[in-house]
Amino acid sequence: MESMRLSLVLIAIMLNATTLGGMELLFHDYYKEKCPLAEDIVRHNVEVALLKDPRLAASLLRLHFHDCFVMGCDASVLLDSVEGMRSEKLAGPNVNSLRGFEVIDTIKYLLEEECPVTVSCADILAMAARDAVQLRGGPRWEVLLGRKDSLESSFTAANLLIPAPNSSLEVLIDNFKQQGLDIEDLVTLSGSHTIGRARCLSFRQRIYESKEEYHYGFDHYKRYKNFRRILRSICPAEGRDNKFAPLDFQTPKRFDNHYFINILAGNGLLGSDNVLISQDLDGQITEHVWAYASNEELFFASFAKSMIKMGNINVLTGNEGEIRRNCRFVNA
Repeated sequence: MESMRLSLVLIAIMLNATTLGGMELLFHDYYKEKCPLAEDIVRHNVEVALLKDPRLAASLLRLHFHDCFVMGCDASVLLDSVEGMRSEKLAGPNVNSLRGFEVIDTIKYLLEEECPVTVSCADILAMAARDAVQLRGGPRWEVLLGRKDSLESSFTAANLLIPAPNSSLEVLIDNFKQQGLDIEDLVTLSGSHTIGRARCLSFRQRIYESKEEYHYGFDHYKRYKNFRRILRSICPAEGRDNKFAPLDFQTPKRFDNHYFINILAGNGLLGSDNVLISQDLDGQITEHVWAYASNEELFFASFAKSMIKMGNINVLTGNEGEIRRNCRFVNA
């Protein structure tokens, strides 16, 4: 079953149709009559979670991203393993890395108390990501709602379709293109690395391999060497794989445009951050980076637009999928 749906998704990708599935059935006030307190319940509980642990903002945003890039925004990432189906949580990009599942569980429980079998887990992910960004100082956008939840997960697709932290620019562009997202979306959504942390395992290659794309081949003011020295103190050449470093050393808990200022200086934490500049041969991406680095309002407006676009990838609507009672399992 997993291989069949994965094949269908890949065919849709090749036809550049991934953003079309049911998108016309999503709209802003989907729960206005069905569950008028839905968005308030989501926002309140995200706010409570972030007060306890501000790092969950990045975790909730990442959950939505990792969900959408695997077969579409259908909450497949939330499913636990059962006999005959291996969870996406166990895939390489997700295992011991994704967080925030308990926040979604709490929100779902409260929504089931308020409006049984009404609000989908996929919509909860989309709303929670939006609220997490805004509560850390970022933009707010109106989330299109009405998604249904998938009946299966895809461990295989999660390993294939989620970008790796050491990806080349060519691979990143192709990966986003497969999802119906363009170069501007790639640059804009990469700006989400203004919050959150990464494990040593994710950035070790960037600090111990002397590749031009990691440090541009020049460092007149020793900025790169100083930054690399800091990273090496956190992450040795061997061991401490799960030691963390902030993606943005300047304002790690605030959603702002400092990510773009960082990568212009060669101080992106991940190799996939720095290649946006170092491997941009025609200057198109660098132009976007400079624009966002110098104009936070422009970045915020573009980020909201790209998040809405990403949130519509291959969604299930109408009679497709279901509304799960528990986000971790399909309905009996």
